[in-house]
Amino acid sequence: MAPPTSATAPAAAATPTPSTPHQTAPHLAVFFRAVKLPVMPEVAHALIRSLQDRDIAAAQVGALIAQDPVLTAKVLRAANGVAMGLQREVESLTSAISLLGLTQVRVLALAACMNVSFPVAPGLNRTHFWRNCMACAGYAQWLAEQALAKQPALRERLDPQQAWLAGMMLRLGELLIVQVQPKALALIERQPHVPGSRWASERQTLGFTEVDVTAELAQRWRFPDAMVGALQVTAAPLVWPASTPADALLHPLGGVLHLASHLADLNSASVQASDAPVLALETLDLLPSEVLSALGLTAQALRAQPPARASFVDLSVL
Repeated sequence: MAPPTSATAPAAAATPTPSTPHQTAPHLAVFFRAVKLPVMPEVAHALIRSLQDRDIAAAQVGALIAQDPVLTAKVLRAANGVAMGLQREVESLTSAISLLGLTQVRVLALAACMNVSFPVAPGLNRTHFWRNCMACAGYAQWLAEQALAKQPALRERLDPQQAWLAGMMLRLGELLIVQVQPKALALIERQPHVPGSRWASERQTLGFTEVDVTAELAQRWRFPDAMVGALQVTAAPLVWPASTPADALLHPLGGVLHLASHLADLNSASVQASDAPVLALETLDLLPSEVLSALGLTAQALRAQPPARASFVDLSVL
């Protein structure tokens, strides 16, 4: 397999600087005028607002989720999947939060809400789509943890659970593109491409990428500015010319998402085969080296610490 074509190569320096979380690029504004935005349940909006509150109590999050019995059942199912080896049954949201952690329960609940909010897109394999999203989420969490182990100073700007949620969301823009320009997306899908080149094909055909659309959607849904900003730079997360690794990333979470998307695509065969993908270690050598370096990572170091299966949530939670 040829090495992936990175959208972050020096030749891409002419790419416009991504807009701030409080601005909408004109071409995206035109696109969104034709979009019927997915309707998120009120509990999802409450959970999104809670992401801004680092001091929120577990009881408050549990009370939010408990408003939706179906959502409660999905969270408990996920918790019991984790608890299988512990010879215990999780019967309450309080127990689920105790087992999984407050942040993980919150992002799981949001992932389930997003799945319900998006209709089936014609011509899109829904199961494979969400498996890819789940894989990207798991890889993003793992990469964030590895980057923090190498560069603890990133902790203020990089949170593994936030990386999981952003990874889960990364491809949502594709579902909106299918809604507005199905023929254009079908054309992109038919083109042969290696991981990392899809965004370039979308930008050439549409004038923007699915990640640009996801970032705008996250902004309209009022996700934290840090997540919106990271999504905006995911396709091209490096500053060019890069000076030092510490200064090279526009946003560390954007770099993590860039790599996680590559891994989800490079390991797509195993994603199709099971809900918890198996990382083919040789695919680490195909990741954009500049982005790895900026996060303080190397393929060799990542091979020594492969992601745990617990990073990948059973698709049944959706």
